[in-house]
Amino acid sequence: MDNSSGDGSQNQENRPTKNPSGPGDENRRRGFGPMTFLLILLLLITAYYVFDDPSNHGTTVSYTYYRQQLNAGNVVSARFYGDRVTGEWKEIPAVPPADLKGPLQKHFNTSLLPNTASEQHEQELLAKGVDVTSESMSVAPGIQFLVWLAIPAVFLLFIWFMMRRTADPFSGGMMGSFIRSPAKRFEKSDKAITFDDVAGLRSAKQDLQEVVEFLKTPKRFTRLGAKIPKGVLLVGPPGTGKTLLARATAGEAGVPFFSINGSEFIQMFVGVGATRVRDLFKTARESAPCIIFIDEIDAVGRVRGAGVGGGHDEREQTLNQILSEMDGFQQTDTIIVLAATNRNDVLDPALLRPGRFDRHVTVDRPARDGRLQILKVHTRKVPLADDVDLDAIAKTTMGYSGAELEKLVNEAALKAAREDKRSVEMEDFLFAQDLVLMGATRDEQLDEQEKRLTAWHEAGHAVLAWFQEGMDAVHKVSIVPRGRALGVTQLMPEKELLNVGEKMLKARLVMMMGGRAAEKIVFNEYSAGAQDDIDRGTRMARRMVANWGMSEKIGPVSFSQTEEHPFLGKEMHSYREFSEETARLIDIEVQKLMNDANVKAIEILTQYRTELDALANALLKDETMEQAEVEKILGPRIGVNKAAE
Repeated sequence: MDNSSGDGSQNQENRPTKNPSGPGDENRRRGFGPMTFLLILLLLITAYYVFDDPSNHGTTVSYTYYRQQLNAGNVVSARFYGDRVTGEWKEIPAVPPADLKGPLQKHFNTSLLPNTASEQHEQELLAKGVDVTSESMSVAPGIQFLVWLAIPAVFLLFIWFMMRRTADPFSGGMMGSFIRSPAKRFEKSDKAITFDDVAGLRSAKQDLQEVVEFLKTPKRFTRLGAKIPKGVLLVGPPGTGKTLLARATAGEAGVPFFSINGSEFIQMFVGVGATRVRDLFKTARESAPCIIFIDEIDAVGRVRGAGVGGGHDEREQTLNQILSEMDGFQQTDTIIVLAATNRNDVLDPALLRPGRFDRHVTVDRPARDGRLQILKVHTRKVPLADDVDLDAIAKTTMGYSGAELEKLVNEAALKAAREDKRSVEMEDFLFAQDLVLMGATRDEQLDEQEKRLTAWHEAGHAVLAWFQEGMDAVHKVSIVPRGRALGVTQLMPEKELLNVGEKMLKARLVMMMGGRAAEKIVFNEYSAGAQDDIDRGTRMARRMVANWGMSEKIGPVSFSQTEEHPFLGKEMHSYREFSEETARLIDIEVQKLMNDANVKAIEILTQYRTELDALANALLKDETMEQAEVEKILGPRIGVNKAAE
């Protein structure tokens, strides 16, 4: 499976650019219009009157302090503004007012008493040599008329402008950027990602190669009456490289690539999502041929009208618009929509029908060869020591996605860097593998009794895996607490199985009961540490009985019971199409499978009690044991497939 994001060189393949637009859209995006100009003018006028207020000039002092300085001859000039006066000190007073906060400035202003602005006060100022001026505070009737006329005019102009904006949602300005599609456009560049940069995913790349041919030479297909597919749905677990594969498709075709997440369509205002969809497809048509990539399409494409989560008007309107746009393509429009999801089971059937998402491409976790190629991609810039065996790492990382393999390499490099190594060694990869699989080592230490209980518990799992035919080899046994587990027994599959038989499933059930059986044999009691083993075993046994037809009493009939969540657009209640008597019989058969597995686990561990105790005591001493060390204690495995090894 391919990596989810690629290495550094891959991430630089395309540079995002703004959506293309018409010749007048640039000014509208910047917000230059009559409304913006009017708002700026009003702000400037308001700022002028605010700063022109006499109270904003100089230090505000009390009338008493002003009279004291006037009598002392410390006032040079005075300017009257109605009942206020501003002026300048001859010298800044040495003793400022007691209630003054901050330094005393050269200029002052104060409020006069009603009788101080009289002719006698003016004569007093002139007698002391003060430069006296005044300014009328009244407004001319014409100016008053203009002010009262301007206020409703501005209000009406604002209402008209907003109504015009509502009628034309694609116009620029304050709301235009809000409802315009936030999709990022990636143009072709010299470092574009191609299928050669995508490790693994051989079948997925083959499926998408035809899409590339559609975009490169559409007339080759349309001349024979063929219709270009409108949508390709990439389905797979998280981290398997769906986004990278979509970019590689655009890089191979050499066409513009519009990328958006499904959640970016949804807003709190109804209708915004549908408008963004229209804007996205309108822009894409102007740039055709091109690719539109919608990541996590399940955020907007869930089943309509089902359960609690299906009645959201905004989400449904957005989905309806997507359906309309995809079905409204002209045959000459070489626009292909790629979408990615890991929950295709909750998508609306109208979205998956032919004519919309015509093709479904499964992007699964990589096989062994694919994992090896991904590791080579991620280690291109990582200096590796001579003891690093990428093929062995690929063999022991079965089930890893591309993102997990990338994390594995990164964690190994981080460990080597912390220890000031010049290259990354094999032990760093083993440490990183434990970190990815089980989590970091816990700080708290187990006491002696808990440690003994954990040692025999993990030894029970290892012995039953070692001495049962058809089981995978024991790769590592550890009683070091990591994450939520107190210990772990890690198995290494010898080959990747696509199908599994009843005998192997029953052997796995016995192995899961090994820890619990060992506790009972050695300590004559059960512990809560077997909870996860019992949960996993019960789920497997129920599938064997109710889904896979591995019970003689139930027979080859499927009795599946829905477990969907209502907020994913499914039913509110669990629905089953079988009677209570059948449900009781299923429970009895599941219980029988689990009890039989527990009995057989006790029998085998009793038979190999010496090996069980030896392995547990070795774990108490070393805490972690690899396969070679386990083999020295337990001897040769039962039913080893020599060809597989």
